Amino acid sequence: MTAAALRPPALDKLLASGAMPALIEHHGRAPVVAVARAVLDDWRAQAPPPAFDAAAFEAACRSRLEAAAQASLRPVFNLTGTVLHTNLGRAVMAPEAIEAVVAVMRGAANLEFDLTCGGRGDRDDHLEGLLRELTGAEAATAVNNNAAAVLLVLAALADRKEVPVSRGELVEIGGAFRIPDIMRRAGARLVEVGTTNRTHLRDFEAAIGSRTALVMKVHTSNYAIQGFTASVPVAELAALCRSRGLPFVEDLGSGTLVDLTRWGLPAEPTPQQSLAAGAHIVTFSGDKLLGGPQAGLIVGDRALVQRIRKHPLKRSLRLDKMTIAALEATLRLYRDPDRLAARLPTLRLLTRSQVELTAQAERLAPVFEQFLGGRVQVQVLHCRSQIGSGSLPVERLPSACIALGAPSGARRAGRLPERLAEALRALPIPVIGRIEDGQVRLDVRCLDGAAAEEAFVAQLSGLAGVRL
Repeated sequence: MTAAALRPPALDKLLASGAMPALIEHHGRAPVVAVARAVLDDWRAQAPPPAFDAAAFEAACRSRLEAAAQASLRPVFNLTGTVLHTNLGRAVMAPEAIEAVVAVMRGAANLEFDLTCGGRGDRDDHLEGLLRELTGAEAATAVNNNAAAVLLVLAALADRKEVPVSRGELVEIGGAFRIPDIMRRAGARLVEVGTTNRTHLRDFEAAIGSRTALVMKVHTSNYAIQGFTASVPVAELAALCRSRGLPFVEDLGSGTLVDLTRWGLPAEPTPQQSLAAGAHIVTFSGDKLLGGPQAGLIVGDRALVQRIRKHPLKRSLRLDKMTIAALEATLRLYRDPDRLAARLPTLRLLTRSQVELTAQAERLAPVFEQFLGGRVQVQVLHCRSQIGSGSLPVERLPSACIALGAPSGARRAGRLPERLAEALRALPIPVIGRIEDGQVRLDVRCLDGAAAEEAFVAQLSGLAGVRL
């Protein structure tokens, strides 16, 4: 073989030969040229460089181009058993919400335009009427998440003043939202009252002084204190604040707009209940139990909401047109509570029965046996799902899972669970489960609908050749 045969042709000739023109047509010339040069640089860096292989060169270019073209944010199958999984995007949108987002993305929309008078409008107008109707509040506004809602309320109503909060409610959510930090950033001074496990009305009475701006209650949605405990009911705190001429603010975190016990789920406080009990301002999330997009909702007293709207931070934290469209469509579903469980994905997933889930797991188990048979033991087990995202932290929902573990008779699993979890994540639509007791467990609660199950099954053949 001559020395010339060992070397690649000129770049222009390479780009005009074999499969390269098709790659240029698909990916564009500039990306293909950049990748081709990188592949050639890697070839030259070998000592000594091997004989040039045109087919291997094209395959390397194709692989790199496909990897670069793949979106970073991708759909996945959530089989973790956590319905509102923060790392996996929390609530799944209803079809109505998806259609509403697509509609406003395709062209101009009346985001801040009043179609009645032909003048400037307010983006809050698309949501306020629905929020007032559903919660009974006098006024409402919305920002980009509930942490922002709390920050804005404190900045608007308590700047350079004191805010008493029970020590048992100084929550931290995900390491990024901590009540003391939010207070400080908002310019308010936190006054801790009571103890971690017991706080009484007299503690708040003693804490209120001339520098007090408001009293705040924080729903401990991501943990529970049990045993010898005491907390002050909303109605009593609201009455105290009324007697002292102070606003009473309650942060419900992952608030819901319906009584969940109607569907056999654990009770969770609603904004309606808080407002009826006397709260002046209530904040809650749009993307947790409410089942909509990420948003922070602020409802309550008209004069206070107006002060909150006028704060300079409001513009920085406002919602975009896609979020407003999705949130409006989601809120409209609550007008028909009789059909809500069928139409709102979050509620539908939370109310799936164990009988239904077990039947689904038993349908899927033979497919795993087909492609992993002999290498992995496949079982259907009863398990417990959780709601997630700080909602009802100690409650669990009866569910069913497919458990993939070491073959019967194996002394121990070794690294099989990690390798299997990696193989599942490498599928075209990554499958995310959890590792527990030496097994990969795939809770089927969030594998909802015939279309999703069909797409899930269609890609499992990709496990057949995986080395475990």
